[in-house]
Parts: sequence; C-alpha cells; structure tokens
Amino acid sequence: MQDLDFSGKTVLVTGGGAGIGRAIAEAFGARGAALAIAEIDETRCEALREALAGSGVNALVSCRDVTRREDVDAFMAEVAERFGGLDVVVNNVGDFLGVIKPFEYNDDDELERLYACNLKSIFLVTRAAIPLLRQRAPGGSVISISSIEAFRGIPMATAYSAFKHAITGFTRSLALELGPEGIRVNAIAPETTETAQVRPSELIASEHQAHTRRWIPLERFGRPQDAAGSALFLASDLSSWMTGATLNLDGGALAAAGWYRDPNDLWTNVPVITGNGFNF
Repeated sequence: MQDLDFSGKTVLVTGGGAGIGRAIAEAFGARGAALAIAEIDETRCEALREALAGSGVNALVSCRDVTRREDVDAFMAEVAERFGGLDVVVNNVGDFLGVIKPFEYNDDDELERLYACNLKSIFLVTRAAIPLLRQRAPGGSVISISSIEAFRGIPMATAYSAFKHAITGFTRSLALELGPEGIRVNAIAPETTETAQVRPSELIASEHQAHTRRWIPLERFGRPQDAAGSALFLASDLSSWMTGATLNLDGGALAAAGWYRDPNDLWTNVPVITGNGFNF
C-alpha cells in the first residue's frame, strides 16, 4: 500500500533495541524508512545494528540514555548530521521499573526514576526533535507509547499510572501547538504486551492461562507487532486528519471495563475464580 511506503522518510525510535521499540523500528525499516535509534543497552545496540545492516536498512543506532539531557542533545546532533531532519518521532521508552508497592512507600529515588523513564524522556526527546521535524514539515508525526494505565487506575503502581496519564495531556496539548505547522501528535496505549519487560505467559499461573480469553475480549495479550502496526498507521497519510488522539491498543479491555466471561462463556463483572491468577 502506497500510504505505508516510508521511502525517503527518517524515523526516530527511542528504546529501539527490543520489544515494542524494535518491532516498530523494523516495521518502518521494512517499508523504506531510514532509522535513527536510541538504545541504552550496548548489547542490544550491536545486535540491532547487525540486523538492520543485514536487511539493507539505512540506520543510525546510537547507545544513549534518553533520560539524560546531554545524551539526547548528542544523539540529535548525530541525527542532524546524518539525516538533516526528521519525519517521525516514536517515544517508545517507558517501564514500571519493577516498582510495585503502596504509593506511601515509594522513596524519592523511585519516583525520580519513574518520572525520568516514563515522562522526562518524552519531554527531552520531543523538545529536541521539534526543530528537525520542522525541517521536513508539513507532514511530521510525533507518536508516544503510553499504556492502558493512562485510562484506568492501577493499585500499587500509582506513580507509574500518573505519568502515563500525563502523556495523554502532553499529546493533546502539543497537538494544538504543532498542528498549524502540519506536525501531528498522537499516542498509543497498549494493554499488557508480551516482551522481555513483561511476560504474561510466565507471570500468569499455568492453571489460569486458559482464562486469558475470558479476561480480554479479543482473547490474547498484545504482541510487539500490534504496536508496530498502530505506529505505521499514525505516521502515515492514512491518519492525516488525526492529532491529539490516543489509540487504545488493548484487545477490548477498556471497553469491557471490568466485565469478562465466566467458565460458561456468560458475561459477568463478579469474580468467579480463586487466587490472584499469578505465579506469586
């Protein structure tokens, strides 16, 4: 489809070395885009360089920590020198960092790390990228990977949820600022996705695996390729009249809003299984 041909375009992806980020990077690369990837892990950087080179993709893979202003500035200087501008920015970095506890027990360091990973990185990268997007405007696109937790509460991860909620406001507000220049700003909010970061196939106790189809209307957890497809859509002319929006990539989980199917395939909002379903 011509609308999904990104030949001549330059796409920046943060955290592109694994999981959703890598799937997004590879999807754009397979459709002709030149890639600028920021990845903190050196091993992943090298593996991604080799994979993209083997696929014939024009790619800059830079080992950078996008929570640090100096790293972001250095990376953008590399991007400017190599490509001269940007067409798409995908803010993929984000993680709950294993901080699962009542909010009152979050220490200052945990709050700072959660902020840096889930919101500050988006601020730093997007702010630095705007001049490069402007070089190619109109037609630029900023896409931030948020979470389903931006639209519901999550106990024991209050700060993480708050930062994901903030991405919604950031997306809507920046869309108003950049819209007159022809730069669109949108987000993707995935439900739990099978990656190295979170593995529902391992976390959910084996005796409860069969219930996944009852918890999520489309009967499975997410795959990195699902987010990649959404990113391609939001970056393409197929969504040219779409800005300030968030795609709920959740298999219908938010639509269900607490409803699920019982063992007899009847809809209920009353718990009918014992235990918490997890391997802990």
